[in-house]
Amino acid sequence: MDINSRSQSADRQPVAAGSFYEANKDILLKNIAGHFADCIKSPENWKVRAIISPHAGYVFSGTVAASAISATPKDAEIKNIFLIGSSHVMAFDGASVFYTGDFITPLGRAEVNTEIATRLKGENKVFNFPVTAHLQEHSLEVQIPLIQYYYKKTPKIVPIIIGTNNTNTIKSIAEALRPYFTPDNLFLISSDFSHYPSYEDAIDVDNKTANAIVSDDPDVFLTVLKENTRNNINGLATSMCGWSSGLMLMYLAEGDSNLEFKKIDYCNSGDTPYGDKERVVGYNAIVLIEKGQTTKNKKEGSVTELSFSKSEKEELFTIARNSIKTMLYDKKRLNIDEKKIPEALKRNLGAFVTLKIDGRLRGCIGRFISSDPLFEVVRVSALSSAFEDTRFSPLTKEEYEKVEMEITVLGPLQRINDINEIILGKHGIYIKKDFRSGTMLPQVAIENGWTVEQFLGYTSRDKAGLGWDGWKNAELYIYEGMVLEENKK
Repeated sequence: MDINSRSQSADRQPVAAGSFYEANKDILLKNIAGHFADCIKSPENWKVRAIISPHAGYVFSGTVAASAISATPKDAEIKNIFLIGSSHVMAFDGASVFYTGDFITPLGRAEVNTEIATRLKGENKVFNFPVTAHLQEHSLEVQIPLIQYYYKKTPKIVPIIIGTNNTNTIKSIAEALRPYFTPDNLFLISSDFSHYPSYEDAIDVDNKTANAIVSDDPDVFLTVLKENTRNNINGLATSMCGWSSGLMLMYLAEGDSNLEFKKIDYCNSGDTPYGDKERVVGYNAIVLIEKGQTTKNKKEGSVTELSFSKSEKEELFTIARNSIKTMLYDKKRLNIDEKKIPEALKRNLGAFVTLKIDGRLRGCIGRFISSDPLFEVVRVSALSSAFEDTRFSPLTKEEYEKVEMEITVLGPLQRINDINEIILGKHGIYIKKDFRSGTMLPQVAIENGWTVEQFLGYTSRDKAGLGWDGWKNAELYIYEGMVLEENKK
């Protein structure tokens, strides 16, 4: 059926635009782009089967949601996204699948696979509930602009709202969806985590709940939810508002030894400028991947195997400089003709762009891992280093003429358990604990004459906010970086 021929009245119109996210298309696109630029990037060789993504206002949870969605490649061949959430507005003993039309957002029409939706409703009594459950429900809608923005070709969606807390019914929903739980479909579970405890209590509760999901045991998950409730934590209304949807996914994954849950990112509303720390809502990004895809890192990602010709290096610096210059003088982003970009610069690699004036740091921002090509990472990182590094005011035209530039191309992250594995000058370090993290590039230790312990201490204290010795109880990663220096004119 031609989607343009469907009755407008059958489509699901937006209700969260203007409240949970911007209603203006241009502003919305800019906001979403910022979230994806700032989010954590997962390894490119992950084969993702499902993700758990928050659905709060973008100013609170947009970057965590972007971390979840970007665990899949932009050009992923996904047939359908089964978009699943738990009802906030009504209760019913089953699930409602939207089948009468498409979902509309400020970014346009998101096509519903009405064939699958109609079949689910017709063949399974558990799905025989009215589409009215969708009309005022925000949890699925909030995911759709992110999906529309991110994927090069937006997959069809199958929107499902679960209205029951009955575990047997939830199992029936999982069994009805099992034929569609295949590698060519993506299951997206839309859920926030703790509601309204204090900041510190939220961190503890959300970590326990996320760990219960990662355990891949539905009974452990249900037990932790009960324990959180029994602990009478002040202000805690729920550990996970979409727990029934999360449980449904766990029932689908249960017993499959090739599937593994992984935590990607976390924050709560108290981490944002818009929330206080007395009553917060928690946001986790969690993925379900096929284990076989993570046993080894791709060798082609190793920095030791990278090389760039003189002209390729010059092209990267031209992109970085012109990106900043175009924003400074024309107030717009640099357009790049991808057809003219050398193939070596189209590899999916992380990079940092460092700006200095008279040898002093003036900005440094980048990405560890990216699903975008290197030239695009450099373009975006140059802009961010010039205008978005919160340690400095935006770069001026006068400063632009004096700025020195350095581009560091990054290899894959490698978890370590022994700090003796760190080789100064070769390895950068990345320190992570709960929602706090920080990094310093390989060259920083040499430039400052630090020992390994000082390198760890400064990164832990100044970048991750964990204190000088915080690295001792944190996750430690190393990575290699190829430093490219701009030719002096």
